Amino acid sequence: MITVISVFNNKDILDERLLKSLKIQNKEFELILVDNSDGKFKSAACALNYGAKNATKDYLMFVHQDVDLVDESCLNDIEGVLDSLEDLGVAGVAGYAETDGKPVMMSNIQDGYPPEDVGVNIDGPVEVQTVDECLFIVPRSQFKELKFDEETCPDWHLYGVDYCLSAKKLGKTVYVIPTNIYHASRTGSFSETYYSTLNNIVDKYGREYKTIDTSCGVWHTKKFRLGINIMEDRILRKLNLR
Repeated sequence: MITVISVFNNKDILDERLLKSLKIQNKEFELILVDNSDGKFKSAACALNYGAKNATKDYLMFVHQDVDLVDESCLNDIEGVLDSLEDLGVAGVAGYAETDGKPVMMSNIQDGYPPEDVGVNIDGPVEVQTVDECLFIVPRSQFKELKFDEETCPDWHLYGVDYCLSAKKLGKTVYVIPTNIYHASRTGSFSETYYSTLNNIVDKYGREYKTIDTSCGVWHTKKFRLGINIMEDRILRKLNLR
């Protein structure tokens, strides 16, 4: 069975999207909601670690408040796929896979308004490096040993990316699975904290990967580090510290 875990800061959006779609599901589930309306949690990693402490089911589904599961069989279908996967570390609904030497987004979800396809539709699980954070699932048995890294991800970005890469270090596999959902949000501009967290990710895994795949793009680790070093150098020179 699945434990659905969601951090929310807008009860109206939560009710209209996620909770409304959960009510029509034909599969039993456990629900854990983490209210962050007052901003007491400063990062997704912290909030989700807190919520997952009380989970009791086999799989932990971390999902955004503005996700609509669309079909009544969504949870049942997801659980069926999860049970068939070998060495499962993380299963998500969107992620990049290499096709003809190029990274291609694999996903059956739609987002934004009007709704648009996020990537190339799939009809079975596809191995990827990382998955999008809007909805992803991990085995609870694994989460007991591997939780979200609150130090590497001290804000609301890339915590899923970090978790996927950590799971792979344990020899686990990361998958995108064919799940039809609707995500109301669409990625816009990047915040300053996105880049600072990405820098943490590159520092942590840059020696192992030439690229870090995220739902917002594929980042070349050497080029990214070079860019950060150039910016640091310019700032320090302006301050007459170098």
